[in-house]
Amino acid sequence: MADEEDGAPKYIFTTENGEKKSTSRGYSGKAVAEYANGDTYEGEFMDGTRESRGIYRYAASVEKYDGEWKANRKHGIGRMTYAKAGEYNGFWENGRRHGEGVFTYSNGDVYSGWWKFGEKEGTGCYTFKNGMKLYGDWTAG
Repeated sequence: MADEEDGAPKYIFTTENGEKKSTSRGYSGKAVAEYANGDTYEGEFMDGTRESRGIYRYAASVEKYDGEWKANRKHGIGRMTYAKAGEYNGFWENGRRHGEGVFTYSNGDVYSGWWKFGEKEGTGCYTFKNGMKLYGDWTAG
């Protein structure tokens, strides 16, 4: 994911009133950021960081995250659509799946349950495409 670093601007930033900038530093409100790698973010900024609600589109993989943000990271409730793996809808913390969520895999399998730092952790149900179900407690994925 594209992030601004010290030095040359890494994106074009367009505020909700149409003003174009080369940085989001200090800006609060709705805006669109177009990154050099083709990624885009459309949503809320707070003091120059992605905050609250927004949509991040990954140009290289056609992946998309639509949800809540905190300090430039996925945080809260959101939906991530992966190019090949499937789709996750649930809770995020510090950029990773964390809390209750549902992952629908591209092969038709579904995991519904708890996540911890990006891995299946805790009680969950894995439903295979053929209808078979596996209930249990997961540890470290």
